Amino acid sequence: MKPEKYISRLRLALGLQSHARLHAGGGRGLVEFARVAEDAGFDGIVIGDHVVIGPRLDRYPYPPVHFAVDDPWLEPMTVLAAAAAITSRIILATGVLVTPLRPAVLLAKTAATLDAISGGRFELGVGVGWQPEEFAAIGADFERRGELLTDGLRACRALWSEFPASYSGSSVAFDQVWCCPRPAQGSGIPLLFSGSLHERNMTRIVEQGVGWITPPGLPLLEISSGIRLLRERYTREGRDPDGLRVRTRLPISSAPDGQIDLSPTFKAIQEYAEAGVTDLTVWTKSLTGSPELIADRIRDFGTAWTEWRAQFRAPARVDQGSNSPGVPL
Repeated sequence: MKPEKYISRLRLALGLQSHARLHAGGGRGLVEFARVAEDAGFDGIVIGDHVVIGPRLDRYPYPPVHFAVDDPWLEPMTVLAAAAAITSRIILATGVLVTPLRPAVLLAKTAATLDAISGGRFELGVGVGWQPEEFAAIGADFERRGELLTDGLRACRALWSEFPASYSGSSVAFDQVWCCPRPAQGSGIPLLFSGSLHERNMTRIVEQGVGWITPPGLPLLEISSGIRLLRERYTREGRDPDGLRVRTRLPISSAPDGQIDLSPTFKAIQEYAEAGVTDLTVWTKSLTGSPELIADRIRDFGTAWTEWRAQFRAPARVDQGSNSPGVPL
């Protein structure tokens, strides 16, 4: 496959990390990063989620732990709603939202509202979470978190697509209710499921989702193997495998002077694209640990991304028999 074929569908998002404390002015500074990212050429923003943090950081499943118990975690849907008001183009995504912590009907309403006010730019990346303390604090059953995730999102899809909606599941049920506004994206909001590709997660992705968010730090070889499995399942279930989206973290290479080393970084981008990854996230803390430098680093990397991607666009075809401008191939 020619490079432009797989790079043309590749999207780069800036990952907002409120716990990294790189933003100024409280939460307003974090929201402002969305405007900087859009102006710089990024395709989207992604933000993670914790409602509360418990004391047992040793349970974090993807070491090393990169935050403290008292670091700030701004509520992601609120941040994305604020970002929607100051941007017009970029995708607004969670990565990931611990959906079992939220009542399904309220989640459906919040997500649909965000999609409506952003003009259909919202994508919902979801996961089951890993902290028993977080579930206990909000009154949710940690042991049933997988069931709550699956059942809750099925309820959301009913509320987004049926008018009126009815649903009866193991954790939520309703009959003949109207949930307005409806999402701007037709009958629903794109769902991407995070985590390992065990059978339950594979089923969720194929039946309910548009894609997979890989575990942090998963080697490219394992990502590639997972993509092959998902494409096979898509085909078997009658879904177009080319519609599968896969989001993962982009590792940034740094030069000895602390600047971003663009050559190996963009070589890695091409390798991810060749493997079938469609969405890469650059987390703010990987660009710099300095609040004074972060805005410039976002701008510089976005500009470099835009220039790099442009080289893979097909050249214009010029009609030699007329004075008309070239037409993209």
